[in-house]
Amino acid sequence: MSKQTLILLYGGRSAEREVSVLSAESVMRAVNYDKFLVKTYFISQAGHFIKTQEFASQPGADEKLMTNATLVASQQIKPSDIYEENAVVFPVLHGPMGEDGSIQGFLEVLKMPYVGTNVLASAVAMDKITTKRVLESAGVPQVAYTVYIEGEDLEEKIAETAAKLTYPVFVKPANMGSSVGISKAENDEQLRKAIELALQYDSRILIEQGVVAREIEVGILGNQDVKTTLPGEVVKDVEFYDYQAKYIDNRIIMDIPAKIEEAVMEQMRTYAGQAFRALGGCGLARCDFFYTADGQIYLNELNTMPGFTQWSMYPLLWENMGLPYSDLIEELVKLGQEMFVKRESHLI
Repeated sequence: MSKQTLILLYGGRSAEREVSVLSAESVMRAVNYDKFLVKTYFISQAGHFIKTQEFASQPGADEKLMTNATLVASQQIKPSDIYEENAVVFPVLHGPMGEDGSIQGFLEVLKMPYVGTNVLASAVAMDKITTKRVLESAGVPQVAYTVYIEGEDLEEKIAETAAKLTYPVFVKPANMGSSVGISKAENDEQLRKAIELALQYDSRILIEQGVVAREIEVGILGNQDVKTTLPGEVVKDVEFYDYQAKYIDNRIIMDIPAKIEEAVMEQMRTYAGQAFRALGGCGLARCDFFYTADGQIYLNELNTMPGFTQWSMYPLLWENMGLPYSDLIEELVKLGQEMFVKRESHLI
């Protein structure tokens, strides 16, 4: 039986490119090589496409993928050169220019099946502000927030935030993930500095009410038939679960399943499916919730390309449901092919 070609597209131009490399290496090692031939392509920080390794069998434990530090410029190709008939692309890309619909649109123009959500759902879910507004209309509970757009009166926005919210607040670039550019503000001066930091990554800034809450996450898998996992909890030993704690120090522990009441679990799974459908999701996502001591549930965000590292929550959630990492990859490929056929059938 001939093997299915799986193209791993990784790296990218966003500040989350390091996470992408870690995720791609984990996927590369987890693939069932009895069924797949893996080809890898690196997108450099400058946006160049570089042809990298191919794997017909399990790579060695010391095998590393190309990074910006080890880039071989002579292997640069035209972006369209990744096209291969009957191949499926796994865009293991996080953040802008990868998770925001841009790569998804490129792959649709190339007529290539790909893993994950489509152009619209990717773009909407990537933008935290737009996600908030869509989910408000769908009746999904969220923490209170204000919005600052670059060019608006900063002092006026700080005054509005102080009137509507209570410190502490969290300040987030609208189109960034993996906790990049996010900071906590305890007063007006810290809010100014937090907005300045966030503006380095985006011109649209979300300011959210800080809540004392547990962080609970639900995995989502499917197209029309949407399945969810039992929730998992991030148990942290740092005050703020930031980029350094997540990916560099790995100072996190996970409870899978989370130690919460069954009724709360079911409510979160319901909200996760509701949010996924409201955003037009397909393939996969990870839905992140806040759960407060007084029993309030707030949807924090919906991540359409969650981390796939060996310690990432999403694959561990599905492993707990009886779907091992390698089988999860196979299912994601099938879902990507299914959506490709569906999209093509709509072009009548």
